Amino acid sequence: MNENKRVQRIVIAGGGTAGWMAAAAIARTLGPAVDLTLVESEAIGTIGVGESTIPPLVNFNRILRINEADFMRATQATFKLGILFDDWKDLGTQYFHSFGLTGKDHWSAGFQHFWLYGRTKGHEQPYDDYCMELKAALEGKFAHLPDDRMNYAYQLDSGLYARFLRGMAEVDGTKRIEGRIARVELDGESGDIAALVLDGDRRIEGDLFIDCTGFRALLMEGALHAGFDDWTHWLPCDSAIALQTPNVHPPVPYTRVMAHDAGWQWRIPLQHRTGNGIVYCSRYLDKDAALDRLLGNIEGEPLTEPNVLRFTAGTRRHQWYRNCVAVGLSAGFMEPLESTAIHLIQRSVLRFIRMLPAGRVSERDIAEYNEQQMQDMVQIRDFLVLHYKVTNRRDSPFWRHCAAMPIPDTLAQKIELFRETGRVFRKNEELFAENSWVQVMMGQGIEPQSWHPIAEKLRDDELARLLETIRGEVRQTVDSLPAHQDYVARYCGAAVPQAA
Repeated sequence: MNENKRVQRIVIAGGGTAGWMAAAAIARTLGPAVDLTLVESEAIGTIGVGESTIPPLVNFNRILRINEADFMRATQATFKLGILFDDWKDLGTQYFHSFGLTGKDHWSAGFQHFWLYGRTKGHEQPYDDYCMELKAALEGKFAHLPDDRMNYAYQLDSGLYARFLRGMAEVDGTKRIEGRIARVELDGESGDIAALVLDGDRRIEGDLFIDCTGFRALLMEGALHAGFDDWTHWLPCDSAIALQTPNVHPPVPYTRVMAHDAGWQWRIPLQHRTGNGIVYCSRYLDKDAALDRLLGNIEGEPLTEPNVLRFTAGTRRHQWYRNCVAVGLSAGFMEPLESTAIHLIQRSVLRFIRMLPAGRVSERDIAEYNEQQMQDMVQIRDFLVLHYKVTNRRDSPFWRHCAAMPIPDTLAQKIELFRETGRVFRKNEELFAENSWVQVMMGQGIEPQSWHPIAEKLRDDELARLLETIRGEVRQTVDSLPAHQDYVARYCGAAVPQAA
């Protein structure tokens, strides 16, 4: 883009969760320093199935000075302490990926090393018993604890979240323009985007454009041809069907992910309903069979018509290209196995705000933004591939394909390091911390062959006391917590559901 031109006019193309997260954050942090316009069309639907989130969203809302109870009431949200995985290691097995810490780490080694050594000394209690969030989730309990000791996220209605953020953004000065983008006008000299041309030949000019047009990527790909890296050879699922059902049980504080012979199914309980969906690989399962499978494994009658989606796992080669930044699905897609969709929007928006200059835009900033975004995508990609590659399942062509597929070297190193030594290293502000990798790798069936020698420095009585104390503290805290549904009702009240 023209480095001599100051960014004053920012135009967001598309609404939905991505567009209004971007608008709300930019308007609240930059205020009148920029002229902010969002263009969207009510006639164009949004994907709107991103209902399960991860803990960084708590901080995003705090940055925007959002009252949590108001936000939860408006979005019909429940709390989330992690994800329950069914049938991933093998048929009939379960494990839980929690948001909390397990045990207590030593500066030289994670808690798993002490637990692994403890098993040789007769301490057979499950690794799960040392994690407060995990035990609370499975017992259907939740409460805020002093010093933010409870790590949590939300299960929410993403359409209502977009509406909530729109109200904030407009109060903070965002101008919303209703209209369908007919074409993207490029500057003949620079090749940058000059304007969005709407139906009726209305022109919306800007200095910098944010593409939130979803899978279509009208600006970044349709106009600028930034290129796309297809990761289907590592993440073969390419289709999904989503629908909603009434709650037939009290909503639990976790998302459930159930593997099937060609992919997996989700179940996400909100205050007023449950979100359901099936993710599958169309090479091994057709749409009609996938819908039958989904309908055969839901609780309650459907409230909505099935929403059928096709996607390609992968990333835009440049997420900031010329004077355009891609946010959300226009930047790339990772299947929602670990609930990272809204997080990637958040990371993009906050990173963009950090790198937006008062004067000209630096090409070095653009390069740094793209490098950091790609690093996020690659690290999340590897974590997702782990679930498919490390499994005992060989009961269908899909799972046999996953077991045989080559994987990225970065993931192979992480897997083999853990298998041989029990070690995990978090790199460069990586999203998933050591405990996440440990829980999933052990849950998927990896048993480390050794542990750090620091664990053996504890006498038998010291080791026993350490393990017993941690389990006791977890048990005492969880016993004191209220039921999740009761806490949600007291904390934010159950609002009358709004139309999406």
